[in-house]
Amino acid sequence: MEPENKHNWKTKLHEIIYEADTPAGKLFDVVLLIAILASIILVMLESVTSIDNKYHDLLNISEWIITILFSIEYILRIITVNKPFKYITSFYGIIDFLATIPKYLSLIFVGTHALVALRALRLLRIFRILKLARYLGASNQLGNAIKASRAKISVFLFAVLIASIIFGTIMYLVEGAESGFTNIPKSVYWCIVTLTTVGFGDIAPVTPLGQFIAAIIMIMGYGIIAVPTGIVSAEYTKATSTKEKISDEERDQLKTVVLNSQCCINCLADKHQDDAIYCHKCGCKLHHD
Repeated sequence: MEPENKHNWKTKLHEIIYEADTPAGKLFDVVLLIAILASIILVMLESVTSIDNKYHDLLNISEWIITILFSIEYILRIITVNKPFKYITSFYGIIDFLATIPKYLSLIFVGTHALVALRALRLLRIFRILKLARYLGASNQLGNAIKASRAKISVFLFAVLIASIIFGTIMYLVEGAESGFTNIPKSVYWCIVTLTTVGFGDIAPVTPLGQFIAAIIMIMGYGIIAVPTGIVSAEYTKATSTKEKISDEERDQLKTVVLNSQCCINCLADKHQDDAIYCHKCGCKLHHD
């Protein structure tokens, strides 16, 4: 049997690292986010040649300090859970590893230091600090609307691709290499850029017929932008209307469900209710007195 004192320090450390409902947990996550932002700023500053030439040693030392802190945090996350391999192979576990390893790889491979920007993904943990889980219903509703629209949007995108190939080929025939339309792929690229109203201006038609076709493509672009928005909006409105049909009693029950940042020490499951004693996934006790 595991000694009680060992179990206590492991449980307390787990609550600090994996949860944000306690003052210590909130402080830990705030410090972590500050370190992440500082690391990203350091990488950005290092990419500026004038700043790197002047403060290279300072930037390098600062980055090593942050990397060591992240390494310690990663190790603590592993030793404070009952199933370390599950954390290592989880989404956040992989992100934590990718956010820590680039600096060490820079000692072996040149150029991998820029991968430290992957730490930006760790900012997803801010959702735990702000306890935005209670608002996930709206985001799930939007996600469901996009998922329900994927078939229509796929057909729409396929139609846009066909139109781009057709108009691109026509512009290649009308304008030719003299105007920059040296081949069909480049002409299709121009058509896509014009159709999406981006218009880089690196290629432009010069003949009256080519300019007329370009004008038609530009006008089509405004209509094309509105189509996917309308499809998703229709599905979102449909989902909202369905949700509003639930009874007042069911709505009151949904309001009483408040989620927190409790994370199971056994299976790493989260989104537990505030009054939960046991994990909703594996049944393990969430807090050990």
